Amino acid sequence: MSLPPLVEPAAELTRDEVNRYSRHLIIPDVGMSGQKRLKNSKVLVVGAGGLGSPALLYLAAAGVGTLGVIDFDVVDESNLQRQIIHRQSSLGKPKVESAAETVREINPLIDVVVHNTALDRDNIMEIFSQYDLILDGTDNFATRYMVNDAAVLLGKPYVWGSIYRFDGQASVFWAEYGPCYRCLYPEPPPPGMVPSCAEGGVLGVLCSSIGSIQVNEAIKLLTGIGEPIVGRLMIYDALEMTYRSVKVRKDPECPLCGKNPTQTELLEDYEAFCGAVSEEATEAAKDSTITVHDLKAMQDGGEDIFLVDVREPNEYEIVSIPGATLIPKGEFLNGSALERLPQDKKIVLHCKSGVRSAEALAVVKNAGFADAVHVGGGVLAWVNQIDPSQPSY
Repeated sequence: MSLPPLVEPAAELTRDEVNRYSRHLIIPDVGMSGQKRLKNSKVLVVGAGGLGSPALLYLAAAGVGTLGVIDFDVVDESNLQRQIIHRQSSLGKPKVESAAETVREINPLIDVVVHNTALDRDNIMEIFSQYDLILDGTDNFATRYMVNDAAVLLGKPYVWGSIYRFDGQASVFWAEYGPCYRCLYPEPPPPGMVPSCAEGGVLGVLCSSIGSIQVNEAIKLLTGIGEPIVGRLMIYDALEMTYRSVKVRKDPECPLCGKNPTQTELLEDYEAFCGAVSEEATEAAKDSTITVHDLKAMQDGGEDIFLVDVREPNEYEIVSIPGATLIPKGEFLNGSALERLPQDKKIVLHCKSGVRSAEALAVVKNAGFADAVHVGGGVLAWVNQIDPSQPSY
């Protein structure tokens, strides 16, 4: 459905702006009026990572007058495979500063606002209130639900995207005209059910495919052209090169945007709501978590342990802790791994960072291996603290 323009047009375009945006101006649907609306727009991009990178680049090039970016991370070498707004020279810099430098090089005629902070319950409403539209480039469920809730409570539209390996999704959520994110996903998935990009990987170019869709939708909303994908979920398969659209209806019983909403403010704890780690894993890891230095001391002291790497085979090929036996987490969840565990040795589990090994630990303890432990920080901590000569990922 067509929607009215989100913002009013600016008073005028300068000669430099006319020259820069001329290819927009000769499109009848955009024209001078549409470009003036873009100039008068304020858009916040949440996250300067995989999706945020192409989104920021194209929003800047399109002439969005005020472009905000919020992120608290710094540029890491593993980012450069997909986060195209950053450069080799940006390593170690705050992502927002790196992104702002690139954006200003692309278009010095716009204002860039940097929020070098973590988005949380205490600042999200104040930050969001400064913008007309939110573009969500986050990569975790806790922040996605918080972004949705704040946008609904403030009456603002936001453009959402998600990526994993070769698959991407995108939609526009605007409770005034259609569903919100909670209408599509009322509850977060069980802990450990959906791997993050850090665990499962993502094809770098997929970020630009979905990020470009997000910018396209943002431009349509800001200028009032075309039919935004409110009430539709776009699903992209890069391997099959297919797009399909699924209708998403507003849930009349939605606790946030339904007929009789029961949630009228932000939740107290979004991490707890999404349960990054299951209660069983949290309980299992309590008093059963060791450090990489503890593990090294066990190995150096000749302790009779059985070290298990619960990552996937392709991760094991990248880097591994010496002496570890590979048994992927899925084999613990289906029970087949238990027959491979020796009864006469102490079981020590590890993964990349400690989340998956905690989930596997819960299974192992329930099977009677009461003295089993897992390694906090996983192989990343091993590389950082024990053997920096090995690669990280």
